[in-house]
Amino acid sequence: MLPAVFADDDLAQRFVAGLDEVLAPLHNVLDCLDAYFTPSLAPADFTRWLGSWVGAETEGPTTAGSADDTVGRDLPEAALTAPSTGHPQDTEATVALRAAVTAAVRLHRIRGTRRGLSEAVRLAFGVEPEITESGAAAWDARPLGPVPGERRPHLHVTVTLPEPDPAAEHRLERLVAAARPAHMPYTVHVTTPERTSDR
Repeated sequence: MLPAVFADDDLAQRFVAGLDEVLAPLHNVLDCLDAYFTPSLAPADFTRWLGSWVGAETEGPTTAGSADDTVGRDLPEAALTAPSTGHPQDTEATVALRAAVTAAVRLHRIRGTRRGLSEAVRLAFGVEPEITESGAAAWDARPLGPVPGERRPHLHVTVTLPEPDPAAEHRLERLVAAARPAHMPYTVHVTTPERTSDR
């Protein structure tokens, strides 16, 4: 609102209208600022940036080396539990990015555990991994019972994918190396489901 002395001045009105056009986008961003920090509502480019803030694991099979690298680096085509809200024009890779950023803080809390590793692999590949490890826990009423688990630590992660791409095992290895307990030697394996002949 202009003071009354300028309200009828044509030059003042046009000058202020020009400033309104310049400042309106800034006001719009500030009015919607909380939406920028909600992965299901934020623009895709800002969601990628937000993912770098929270260390989101956005590793996946479909966009590596593709021409459309603007959606996100190495994102899976199908996210497992992507938020139902978001933009209608989102591609599957963008939906996967939003799911990864949403889950990042929760995954950091359980990083280095079997559950954390399982969820990180499930988020990246869209399937439940098979994890075998040497650790164990047991309870015995008598002291000096046998120690549970195996003497040599080991971790093995197997993922069964319908159509694995050539880089799937490398991506799985990088993901497991980042999400495993720090001291644990590990191996990974990517398989395809066994086909049964129908007779």
